[in-house]
Amino acid sequence: MPLSYSWTCYHLHCSSDQHEDRLLSEDLLSDVYLHLACYVPKVYCLGPNPNPQSEDILTQHLLLGPMEWYLCGEDPATGFAKLEQASKPSHLCGRVFKVGEPTYSCRDCASDPTCVLCMECFLGSIHKDHRYRMTTSSGGGFCDCGDTEAWKKGPYCQKHMLNKSNLSEEDPLVPLSEDMVARCYNIFSILLKYAVDMLTWEKDDELPTGLQPLEKHDTYYCMLFNDEVHTYEQVIYTLQKAVNCSQKEAVSFATTVDRDGRKSVRYGEFQFCEQAKNVIVRNTSRQSKPLKVQVMHSSVVAHQCFALKVLSWLGQVISYSDGLRRILCQVWLQLGPEGENSSLVDKLMLCDSKLWKGARNVYHQLFMSSLLMDLKYKKLFAVQFAKNYRKLQTDFMEDDHERVVSVTALSVQLFTVPTLARMLITEEDLLTTIIRTFMDHLRHRDPQGRFQFERYTAQQAFKFRRVQSLIGDLKYVLITRPNEWTDKLREKFLEGFDAFLELLKCMQGMDPVTRQVGQHIEMEPEWEAAFTLQMKLTHIISMMQEWCASDEQVLIDAYKKCLALLIHCHSGFTDGEQPLTLNMFGHSVDTIRYCVSQEKVSVHLPVSRLLAGLHVLLSKTTVAYRFPEQLSLSELSPPMLIEHPLRCLVLCAQVHAGMWRRNGFSLVNQIYYYHNVKCRAEMFDKDLSVLQAGASMMDPNHFLMIVLSRFELHLVFNNHQYGKRYGSDGTNKDVLNQNNTLIEEMLHLIIMLVGERFVPGVGHVGDSDEIKREIIHQLCIRPMAHSELVKALPEDENKETGMEAVIEAVAYFKKPGLTGRGLYELKPECSQQFNLYFYHYSRADQSKAEEAQRKRKRQNGEDPALPPPELPPFCPLYASLVNLLQCDVFLGILSSILQWALEPNSCSWTESMLQRALHLIGMALLEERQQLQTGGEDIPVTFNFTNKISCPGDAPGNTPSMLAMLETLQNVPHLEVHKDMIRWILKTFAYIKKIREQTTFSPVSDPRSLDLDELVHDKDKAERKRKAEIARLRREKIMAQMSEMQRHFIDENKELFQQTMDELEPSTSSSLDHSPSIPDAVLVGLGPWKTWVPDKRQVVTCILCQEEQEIKMDGKAMVLAAFVQRSTVMSKNRKRIDSDPLFMLQDLPCGTHTGSCGHVMHSQCWQRYFDAVQAKEQRRQQRLRVHTSYDVENGEFLCPLCECLSNTVIPLLPLGQTLSESSSSDHPNLSQWFCYLSKQLDCLHLEHLMTCNSRYFIYLFFFRNPFSASITEMLTTFGTATYKVGLKVHPNERDPRLPVVCWGSCAYSIQTVERLLSDEDKPLFCSLPCRQDDCLKYLTRFGAASWRVASLSVVQNHFIRLLAALMPNAHVEKSPGILDIDMFHLLVSLILSYSSVHCQDFSSHSLATGELHLFHLVTMAHIVQIVLTSAPAEVVILSAHFPSKQRTSEALIEENVSGWHLWRCIKAGIMPYLRCSAMFFHYLNGVKPSPELLGHDACQFEQLCRYLCLPTNLLLLFESNSELLIWGLFFPPSLNCLFALSYPRESNHLVPLPEDYSSLINQASSFTCPKSGGDKSRAPTLCLVCGTMLCSQSYCCQTELDGEDVGACTAHTFTCGAGVGIFLRVRECQVLFLAGKTKGCFYPPPYLDDYGETDQGLRRGNPLHLCQERYRKIERLWQQHSITEEIGHAQEANQTLVGIDWQHL
Repeated sequence: MPLSYSWTCYHLHCSSDQHEDRLLSEDLLSDVYLHLACYVPKVYCLGPNPNPQSEDILTQHLLLGPMEWYLCGEDPATGFAKLEQASKPSHLCGRVFKVGEPTYSCRDCASDPTCVLCMECFLGSIHKDHRYRMTTSSGGGFCDCGDTEAWKKGPYCQKHMLNKSNLSEEDPLVPLSEDMVARCYNIFSILLKYAVDMLTWEKDDELPTGLQPLEKHDTYYCMLFNDEVHTYEQVIYTLQKAVNCSQKEAVSFATTVDRDGRKSVRYGEFQFCEQAKNVIVRNTSRQSKPLKVQVMHSSVVAHQCFALKVLSWLGQVISYSDGLRRILCQVWLQLGPEGENSSLVDKLMLCDSKLWKGARNVYHQLFMSSLLMDLKYKKLFAVQFAKNYRKLQTDFMEDDHERVVSVTALSVQLFTVPTLARMLITEEDLLTTIIRTFMDHLRHRDPQGRFQFERYTAQQAFKFRRVQSLIGDLKYVLITRPNEWTDKLREKFLEGFDAFLELLKCMQGMDPVTRQVGQHIEMEPEWEAAFTLQMKLTHIISMMQEWCASDEQVLIDAYKKCLALLIHCHSGFTDGEQPLTLNMFGHSVDTIRYCVSQEKVSVHLPVSRLLAGLHVLLSKTTVAYRFPEQLSLSELSPPMLIEHPLRCLVLCAQVHAGMWRRNGFSLVNQIYYYHNVKCRAEMFDKDLSVLQAGASMMDPNHFLMIVLSRFELHLVFNNHQYGKRYGSDGTNKDVLNQNNTLIEEMLHLIIMLVGERFVPGVGHVGDSDEIKREIIHQLCIRPMAHSELVKALPEDENKETGMEAVIEAVAYFKKPGLTGRGLYELKPECSQQFNLYFYHYSRADQSKAEEAQRKRKRQNGEDPALPPPELPPFCPLYASLVNLLQCDVFLGILSSILQWALEPNSCSWTESMLQRALHLIGMALLEERQQLQTGGEDIPVTFNFTNKISCPGDAPGNTPSMLAMLETLQNVPHLEVHKDMIRWILKTFAYIKKIREQTTFSPVSDPRSLDLDELVHDKDKAERKRKAEIARLRREKIMAQMSEMQRHFIDENKELFQQTMDELEPSTSSSLDHSPSIPDAVLVGLGPWKTWVPDKRQVVTCILCQEEQEIKMDGKAMVLAAFVQRSTVMSKNRKRIDSDPLFMLQDLPCGTHTGSCGHVMHSQCWQRYFDAVQAKEQRRQQRLRVHTSYDVENGEFLCPLCECLSNTVIPLLPLGQTLSESSSSDHPNLSQWFCYLSKQLDCLHLEHLMTCNSRYFIYLFFFRNPFSASITEMLTTFGTATYKVGLKVHPNERDPRLPVVCWGSCAYSIQTVERLLSDEDKPLFCSLPCRQDDCLKYLTRFGAASWRVASLSVVQNHFIRLLAALMPNAHVEKSPGILDIDMFHLLVSLILSYSSVHCQDFSSHSLATGELHLFHLVTMAHIVQIVLTSAPAEVVILSAHFPSKQRTSEALIEENVSGWHLWRCIKAGIMPYLRCSAMFFHYLNGVKPSPELLGHDACQFEQLCRYLCLPTNLLLLFESNSELLIWGLFFPPSLNCLFALSYPRESNHLVPLPEDYSSLINQASSFTCPKSGGDKSRAPTLCLVCGTMLCSQSYCCQTELDGEDVGACTAHTFTCGAGVGIFLRVRECQVLFLAGKTKGCFYPPPYLDDYGETDQGLRRGNPLHLCQERYRKIERLWQQHSITEEIGHAQEANQTLVGIDWQHL
C-alpha cells in the first residue's frame, strides 16, 4: 500500500477526534483535495480505452473507502448496517423508475394523472381493483406510494402501511450522535462542493485550486458532446472521417454519445486531438450548428468522471438513514458567501443546460432521492426552484436537449403537490411568473399587440415547441382546485388571472383572414401555431373557470375583469364599422355595417369565450341571482357581446357554402379544428354559449335581425318576390346556391341556440346529462368501440371523459369474437332522445345517423318521422331564449320558406332547408306542449306558437297561415319524403289545441285528433297498397318475359347445350377425388393389392386466359402458383448447422415448405405474365425503385388473381397409372424381394464405376420421358426453384441435390399439414381447403416424376445411399443410423427414387410390390426408433453392449419391457408417421380413403393399417421378416446416441405469454442491451418463437448479414426461423412479422383491454390481458406458414409499409 494512502487514511480517521469543536476544517478540506489530486488521475482516464471494472475497484479502494471509514468512524460494513437498523423505514416508496418500467395510475383515487405507483406497490394496494391506467415510464419519476396528497384514498400499499406510524415530526438527526453528524456534515460538504465545482467547471486544461496534479501529463481527450440536431448517420459519417475509425467503431461512439451525452473519440497530445476537433466542426457546420467538441485535459476529464461517481455514492449512502438524507439536504441548500442563489442546488440548477446528459441524469437522481424524499426540504427546494424558474426556463429554451433530461422536468414533482402549489402561488407568485415567462418567449406581435406566427423561422418554431412546456407547468399548478380560500390566495390568484387575461388578449383576433376574390391565394398562411396554442390552453381555460367557480367572490371579480377586458378589446378593434338600421316584419334595430365576406374575421376569440364560460358559472352557482348588484351587468352590451362569435359562425357557414374556396386549405383546416373535439369545448361550444347569453338579454326580433344581417340574408327575407324571381330566372345560380346553404346554416344555428340546453347553468340538467347525451348521439350513428367513443368525447384535464360512469345506463356492451373489437350498442329506450341536428354532428355524421335511425324505425314498425326530442327547461338566466321560436321575425322566416316550398320548380329552397324549418316548428310545438303540461293556474303560459301559426299573414304578402300551408304541403307530390314529419306536426298541433280548449292543464287525449290521424293513416295505407299491387304486376310481367327469352335461347342453341353436357359428364376436378365410385370395403392405398383407380378426365381453367385445358402428360402444361420457403416450424433444434440434404435428421432442424394459393394457369400464360412483371420493374427508374411486397430478382411475383405471394409454379400432372404396369401375380415377400434388390444394386454400382459418363442413362431417360416439352420445362422450373430456396444457393439444374430437396419439400409439407390437423383435432382427410389439397396432390405427383428430369445414375445413387441407412451396404460409407433420421422423409425419398431403379428391373416384380416392401422396411425401422427412445435407459445400454445378431427384437423387448407398455408406446409414437404415410400414398396413387378416415373414428389406427396394407399388430412385421433382421437392421452405429427424441414428437408452439401485460413490461424493463455496457434497451422485442429478448431498432445491436448491416430482429430470424420471424415489441404492444430483409408488417397483438380492443403504442393505458384465442390465431398463421403471405397482403393493402426499412428492426 502506498505511503501517502496510509497517511491519508490515518488523517481521515483521526480528524474527528482532533477537530470536534468545529464543523468544517480547512485542513480537512485541503487534505481531501490533496488526496483526490493525487489518486483521481491515477484511477481515471489512463488511456483511450478505459476499463470500467478496474476503475470501480480502484475507486472504492483508494477514494471512496477512506471517505466511508471517516464517515462511519469504524468499518463501513458495520457502520452502515447500524445506521440502517437504527433508521425507521420510510412511509414513502420513492422508487425511481427505470426506462420502460410499468407505472400505474388509479383513475378513481389519484389526485391527478401524474400520481403513479410502481408495480410492487400497485399489486399491494386497493387500487388494483379500481379503474386504473397502465403506462411505461420514460425514466426519471418515482413512485408516489405513501404520499397522502397524491391519493384521494388508499395512499399506502400493504408494505408501506406498516411504516405509517413513522409520520411523526421527529427530527431524523436525533438517532445520530453529534460526532456522526459533524463528520457527515464535513464529508458531505467537501465532496458535494467538489462534485458541483467539477461538473460546472468551464476550463478545459486546468483544475480548481487544490486539485492540481502533482505530476502533470500532457495528454488530452477530444470529447464529442450530444445534441438533438444531428442524426446518427451524420455523426457516424463524420467520425469515420475525423478519427479514421471503422463504421463499427463509429457506431459505438455515436451510441455512447447518445446514451451518456459525451464520449472521447481521440486520446493523445493537444494538436492530435485539436485536429480531430477541427474536422468534426468543419464537416457538421453545414447544418444549423456544428457538433459540440472540446479538447479537454485528461486530468479534468478524470475529476469530472469521479465527480459523477461521488454523486452516485452519496445517493447510495443516504439510503441507509433518513438522518444522512437530512444532512445532505442541509448541505444542498446552505447559502454560500455570495448570498442569494449561492447554494449548491442553485449553482447546479442554473448550470443545467451546460451539462451533458449523463451528468444531468446523475444529479437529478440525487435530487429525487434526497431533496424530494424529505418533506421539509422538498418545500425549501420548491421555493428555490420557483425563484429560479424564469432563468431555468430561459436556459431550457436555448438548450437543444429533450425536456426529460432538463432540470425543468422536476416541476411535475413539485407543482402537482397541492399544498406546495398553493404555497408557491401565495408566497412566490408562481401563477403570474409562469404566465409572464410564457409571454416573454412569444415576442412576435402585430401592430394591435396580437400574437403573430406568420413569419416564424425554423429556429423560432423550434423554440415555440419548447415554450409549450410552460403550459404544462401551468396545468400542474391548477390541476387541483382549492377547497378553502384565503385572502392571500384570492389576491395572488386574481393577479395570475390578470396575467392570464393579458395572454388571452394577445390571442383575441389573431390570425385574421379576408375572403380571397378573383384569384386563389398564392401561399398558404401559417395557422398551425395558433391552433396548437389554442389546444394547449384549452384545459388551462377550463381549469381557470373551475378555480373561479370554487369561490363566489373570485368568480365575481374574475367576471368583472374579463368583461372589462372584452369592452377594451372591442373599443380597440372597430374595423371601421359604421351604423346601420335594419327594418323587418315591422321591427327596427340599429347595428353596424359589417360583411364577413368582405372584412377581416378571426376564429380566435378566447376572451369572449372565457366570459361566456364565466357567465354560465354565474347561472350554475346562482351568483347571478343572489348578487346582481356586484356584476355590473348594465355595462354589458349584448350586441357587442355577440358580434365576434357571430362573425365566426357566419364564417363557418360561408365556408360550407363555398364562398371561401379561394382561401386554400389553411382556412378549411381552421374550420375543421374549430369544430373538432380537441378544440370545440373552448371554441365552437363557447361561441354558441355567447350567442345564447346575448340572445337571452335582447329582444328576440332584434337578435334575429342582426343574425340575418351577418349572414347577409336580410334582403332575401325582406324581398317578397325572392322566391318567384329566382324560381323563373336561371341566372345567378351560384348566388342562389350560396344563399340556400346560408339559410340552412342560419336555421341550424337557431336550432342549436334554442335546443342546446344540456350544459349545467344553461338548462336544468345534471353534470352527467351532458356526457350521456354525447354518447347517445354517437351511438345513434352506429355501434362503436370504447376507443372510438373516447376519441369522440372531450377529455378533461385528467384525461377523463366521464364515459364509464354513465355508459351502462345508455348502452349494452357486445363482446368481440376472434377478430374485431367489442362494441357498445344503444339501448332502444334511449333512441327517443335522438336529435337530428345535434350540434356536434358533422354533415357526414348527421347523414349516417339519420339513415340509421330511419332504418331502425322501419324495422320496428314505428313512425319514420324524426321529430325533435323533448328538452329540459332553461335556467332563469337563459329562460327568454324560447321566445326566439315565437317572435315575428322567426315566424316570417318560416312562412317564407313554406311559401317557397309550395312551388315545385322554384330554386329558392332546398329539401334540407325545409327539413330544418319543420324541425324548428316541431321544437316550438314541443316547447308549448311542455309549458302547458308543467304549468298551472299560478304560472301563466306565455308561449303561444299554435295561435300564431294559425293566423294568416298581413299585407302586402297576404300569405296564408303556416298551418294552412302545412296542410297543403302534406298533399304535394314532390314532398313525399317530408310527409311523415308534416303529419307528426299536424297531430301535435291538434293535441295542443285540444289541451288549450280544456279547462284543466292535465294532458288529455283528443279523439278528434286521433280520428284525423287515423283517417290520414288509412288514406296513406290504401295508397301504399295500391302502389305495391302495381309493382307486383309489373314484376310478374318482367319475369314472364325473361322466362320466354330464356326458352327461346335454349331452343336456338340445342346443339351447343348438348355438347357442353356431354363434356361435363366425364370431367372431374380436384373436389371429386373422394367421389364414392369404389366399394369402401377393399380400399388399400399401396402395394400389389392396391385399389384400382379408374382414369378420370381432369379439366381446369386458366385464370389468365379463361381457357379450359385437360391435364395430360403430352398436353399443354398447366401450373399452380406456389411459394417455397425454408421453415423451422417443426424444428426441435434450430441451432444445428446444415447437414446432408439427403437425410432429414430426426429433430427436423430446417425443412423446405411448399404452399400454394390454388390458382391454375397455362405455363405459357404464366411465363408471359412473369415476363411482364419483370419488364415493368426494369422500366422503373432506379431512384423510384423501393422495396415492394415481392422481389422480382428472386423470382417472386403476386398471383394474378388473389395477389398471394409466390416464387415458383407447380406443374399439374395426371395420376401416374403407367407406373404400375405389372400384372403378375408373383408377389415375393420382403426377404426375397430384398435379396433380388441387393443384387440389382450391386450390378448398378459396378456399372456406375465402369462407366465414366452417364450418356447411356440420359439417353435411356429421354427415350422414356412421357411428358411434353412444356411439362418437362415446368418440372425443371419448379425443381430448380425448390433447390435454390431450400439450399440457399444459385440455380443449377445439374446439381445432384436437386431431386433430394424436392423430395424433402414434399415430405416436410405433408408433415406440417398432418401436425396442424392433429393439433386442431380435425379428420385427416376432407378437412383441408382445396388450395392445400391441390398443392399436396401435385407436389407429390411432381416428386414421383422428378427422377425423369434428373440424371438416372444420380437418382439411383441416392436410392442406394438411402437404403443403406436401413440395411448396411459395403459400397456406402458413413451412413447415418436410424436414430438420427426422420423416417417419413426417408420413406418419401425411397418411394420417389425407387422408380429410377425399377425402370431397369427386368424381373416380374411390380413397382407396387417394391413400394410396399420399402414402406414395411421403413415402418419397421421407425418402430425400432420408437422402442429404443421410449424404453428405459438400461434396455438401450444393454442392447448397445450385447449386439448379438442372434437375439431377435422380440427377445430383447420381452426381457425388459412389459408388452402393454411397449404396445402403447408403439401405437402412440407411430400414429403421426402412419397419418403422414396415408396422406402421401393417397396423393401418390389416388386411392380415396375409407369413410372411417374421413371423420373422427375411435378405430382410426386400425383403419390406417388397413389402408396402408399393414397388420394391425405391427409387431407381426418382425415375426414375418425375422430372417431379414440378421442383415443388420437392428444394430446401426447410431445406437451410441442415448438421448434421441422420443416419439411422437410434440408440436411446436409459440412461447407462453403472461396473462397480465404489465408483467411482460416489467420483464422487459430489466432487459439491458447486450452490446451497450448495461444500457437499457429502448425497444426490447420478444421473439415469440423461441422466447429470446432482443434489442431492436438500434445501432448498437446491428450485425452484418450477407454483407449488409441488419438489426437484431432481422438477424435473429435467420438463426431462429430460417428467415421468418414473429416478434412482440413490448413497449409498443405490437406484433411484428418479418420475412427476409425487406418484408415485414405490424399485426394486432393478442393482448386486449376490458373493452375487447388492442392498444398498440399503449396510448390509452387500459389494463391489457392475454386473449388466448387471438394468440392461437397468430400461432396458427405460423404453423400454416402463412406469415409471408400475411406480410404480402398487408404491404399490398398499405403501401406505407413498403417504405419501412425492415432490415434495421
